[in-house]
Amino acid sequence: MRQRLLVVLLLFSLTAVTAFAAPLLLSTASERTQQFVISRTADLDRFATLPGDLVVAEALRYTEVYGEEVVVVDAAGQPLVESGMTVADVSAQIDAALRNQPAAPVPTVLPWNGGDVLFARPVGTGTKVAGAVVMRASTGVAAADVARRWALVLAGALLAACACVLLVLVVARWLLRPLKELDRGVRAVAEGQRRTHVADTAGPAELRALAESFNRMSDAVAEAADQQRRLIADASHQLRNPMAALRLRVDMLPRNGSLLTEVERLESLLDGLLALASAESTATERAAGGVEPELADLRVVAHDRVDAWRAAAGSAGVTITVDDRAPGLVRCAVSDLAQVLDVLLDNAIKYGGSEVAVVCDRSTLTVRDNGPGLSEEDIEHATERFWRGEGPQRGTGLGLAIAERIVTAHGGRLRLHTDGGLVATVELPKEPLL
Repeated sequence: MRQRLLVVLLLFSLTAVTAFAAPLLLSTASERTQQFVISRTADLDRFATLPGDLVVAEALRYTEVYGEEVVVVDAAGQPLVESGMTVADVSAQIDAALRNQPAAPVPTVLPWNGGDVLFARPVGTGTKVAGAVVMRASTGVAAADVARRWALVLAGALLAACACVLLVLVVARWLLRPLKELDRGVRAVAEGQRRTHVADTAGPAELRALAESFNRMSDAVAEAADQQRRLIADASHQLRNPMAALRLRVDMLPRNGSLLTEVERLESLLDGLLALASAESTATERAAGGVEPELADLRVVAHDRVDAWRAAAGSAGVTITVDDRAPGLVRCAVSDLAQVLDVLLDNAIKYGGSEVAVVCDRSTLTVRDNGPGLSEEDIEHATERFWRGEGPQRGTGLGLAIAERIVTAHGGRLRLHTDGGLVATVELPKEPLL
């Protein structure tokens, strides 16, 4: 945008300077040409009014002083004086003057067309022509004057153009600086940084007002997000005590499988809500730069969590294998990576088949099962909150949402697809091995 604005403003400025300088150049040349014509016409008039005995001496002296040639003839075309040129050289001009025909206009003198110009004038009054005067005048001096004046005009135009360029740069900076600030602020908000403010003291009044509105919007969005997180966390936390009391009372009752299952489901849901609130809070802090990046060894975390889940997998008749193809350090907290892997292993054991494979390849973690997988439509909604697939075992619908939020917060990506079972791939920013 800066380049487009500069191009438009520069073209406008240079066009304005050119529109001013071009007529001034033409006016200067026309004025000097007019001065030249008036001067030589006055000399012709003086020769035409001199008596015959003086015109010869004056013509010779004029040629000697100014270097311009003069021919004077009588009414019959016979030469009275030939100073520097002959009647034959200018016979056409003499004939036209004796017939009292108007002379051709002198072309505008320009710096590059300096040369000789012929002036002719009849001698006499009214319709009575007593002779003619022809002068060959050089436009060299006039052309040099025009060139000098043009140089001054062009120098002034160049200075004006430089001033316009500086003005354009200042104006462009004045206009674009608030826009750059707004762009930076929008990017920061999109990356999850809370309460991002931009300077609202520079630029036009309209952009200052826009910056103020952006700051208010940023505060409102941050406050709304904070309230939402607090609501989820507070509600989940406040419900834990009543849920614990309810669990104690249920345990004291005669065994009721369905009632106990519902209580356990509610406990799992509350745990999921707390985990989601914690994940979103951590993600926001990381996006705002409030948390230092940590490193985790993908292989170590994978082996640790697989060992922790072997007993549950064995009870469900599921075999878990680990394939650590290549070592890799990733930019992710160990606890966060472990939580993501717990979610993926839990889903694979509950909803997959009889085999689960965990593959570590540098900065990529893959959990694959041999179950029925998910349809394309289900995959599109799998990471949404409270989405649950069809099946005999129904979860809280928060596990994949929590995992996706954690991975995204660390600059990674969680991808799901079906290939002989569900395949969950976690890609995280890698850290070069030392």
